[in-house]
Amino acid sequence: MALSFLLLLCLAVFALAWPQLPADDGTFGLSMTLPVPVTGGRGDQRDGDASRRQLPVDDDDDDTGTFYTLPIIHSTKCGVFSRQIEVELANRSDVAYYAQLNIGTPPQPVYAQLDTGSFELWVNPDCTVLRPADERFCQAVGVYDPGRSSSSSLLPSTASLRYGIGTANINYVRDDVSFAGSPVLSLVRFGMATATTDQFAGILGLGHGQNYTVTYPNIMDELVAQGAIRTKAYSLALGSKTEQQGLLVLGGIDTAKYSGHLAALPVIPAEQAPDRVARFWVNLKSLALTPPSGVTRAPYVAAAGLPVFLDSGATMTLLPRALADAVAADFGAPPSSSSADPEASHSFYEVDCSMADAPGTLDFSFGGSLTIRVPYAEMVRRTRADPPRCVLGFVPDDDFALLGDTFLRSAYAVFDLESDVVYMAQYQNCGERQMAVRRVQDIHAIVGLCEAPATGAAPVGKPALPSQAVAAPDTTPAEDATFVAGPAAGVVGVSAAAGLSLSRAWVWSIAVAMVLFHVA
Repeated sequence: MALSFLLLLCLAVFALAWPQLPADDGTFGLSMTLPVPVTGGRGDQRDGDASRRQLPVDDDDDDTGTFYTLPIIHSTKCGVFSRQIEVELANRSDVAYYAQLNIGTPPQPVYAQLDTGSFELWVNPDCTVLRPADERFCQAVGVYDPGRSSSSSLLPSTASLRYGIGTANINYVRDDVSFAGSPVLSLVRFGMATATTDQFAGILGLGHGQNYTVTYPNIMDELVAQGAIRTKAYSLALGSKTEQQGLLVLGGIDTAKYSGHLAALPVIPAEQAPDRVARFWVNLKSLALTPPSGVTRAPYVAAAGLPVFLDSGATMTLLPRALADAVAADFGAPPSSSSADPEASHSFYEVDCSMADAPGTLDFSFGGSLTIRVPYAEMVRRTRADPPRCVLGFVPDDDFALLGDTFLRSAYAVFDLESDVVYMAQYQNCGERQMAVRRVQDIHAIVGLCEAPATGAAPVGKPALPSQAVAAPDTTPAEDATFVAGPAAGVVGVSAAAGLSLSRAWVWSIAVAMVLFHVA
């Protein structure tokens, strides 16, 4: 009988720094991991890529099967890694989320970055090429040694993973893998790094696996194939910056993290996606700003929709430069410093730090009734400089658009890999109530237990929820998306120029697996 287990995973937070920053110098850094899929590789074609983070708590039973509950804790509180790096963890909080895996026999604990935007698991970054503070942090995430495992076997296949910032050369190995409290997955294939640059930890991907992006079962495939979960689906709640906790439920949902029904967003098929890769691409219909006055400004309307993908491996949200500049202008930020230079690297939008305490929202609408309202508190990021400097949680990028952690902390998302649908609702937190998903067809009918807040702009830290109807947005992306910014009748108009035309030349010969931006 298949075991359905729900894993509440302990997520730690820290940053990969590019350029590399002192632990607490108050400056801004930009870190980007953009994995280009594997090159090379011979022999057995069974790779996996798993992404979760878990620390043990209880094992519970219900009438749908067994599930395992583990807490998700931000690294600033839980001291998940060794004590000597607590300062570095605190200085890199709110940047990335990490998952603990137990690999081998006996199990060896290793942490790797949780990533919905990629597909494979690899471990053992080369810490010796990093500066001292980063090296200590890297060493604390753990090292897997196949020679200490009686169940390991080395495979005659290799790969070179190239990232926007950094690289990883890996050899494939097969060994047993488990999460704390979960059944052991036998003989899972994953990568073991032989050389890396600018990588502080391994990566665990939660995207599509066999027959989509890789030629072997990844960990999501293995969880279902080996009977650990009933459905190839998981739900993610990163939790707000102030909560210091969140959860990932494999094969299930926590109904105490939203109210009403989840809205269904069909995933754009790979052949229609900007990068032609099977990942969680959906259509963003519009953006609107609701300032502290509570009067929502005229939206930036994507005439044909803007394809964006949901990526927990990205700290920041990426938007087309013209759109990002226009939205930033409404926050009172000047255009990004690299606006005039299309070859320049990403840059940040600096704003007054008082905006982090203001009760406004940036509203992401996906069609139908689904709007995710991101509070200023989540969208404004503060450094530890004296005096502090603050930046917005999105950066300009004309290559592609993604919604990273600055968006995802305000959303409750369910990723259905069987039906290629993402379900979303405004994130709330009214306790814990996990349940297994027995059939993915039932997800839309599962009602959240939280009380729906009053309509209107959400107060800081308590995002408002859109209406309960299931959205059915168009999944067809446009080659050229035109954003129209301008005042509507009876509404305060945006300050940016109207008619922003954003040409998207999506010509990629290789897949982009993850982008991670870092603000210390």
